[in-house]
Amino acid sequence: MRKLFRKLLVTMSAVAVVSAVGFSASVVAGGGSDLEQGKKLAFDKKKGNCLACHLIAGGDMAGNIAPPLVAMKARFPDIKTLKAQISDARVKNPNTIMPPFKPHGILTSGEIDKIAAYIHSL
Repeated sequence: MRKLFRKLLVTMSAVAVVSAVGFSASVVAGGGSDLEQGKKLAFDKKKGNCLACHLIAGGDMAGNIAPPLVAMKARFPDIKTLKAQISDARVKNPNTIMPPFKPHGILTSGEIDKIAAYIHSL
């Protein structure tokens, strides 16, 4: 009975480890592609063009008229607030120079989600 229990325990442990590794790899792969797409959108001059105003690690010719995008999880613990800021910064600051990306049709909701995920990861 002990041998059976031991074999069962080892088998269940192995299945749990393999499942966890497979799950984490799929999460990283899925998140990585969304983050990469978000980065491309953020750096794209015809879309987010975040580098026109913000300093972002890995970006070339960054602007300096807006805050550098660093420690974003500390600045925006709730990603929904960051999405709202990217979508239309005029809501919190009517005098902002940040373009209202969603109302002006520059970015879709899906694109804003990807950019926010990338920016939030900084």
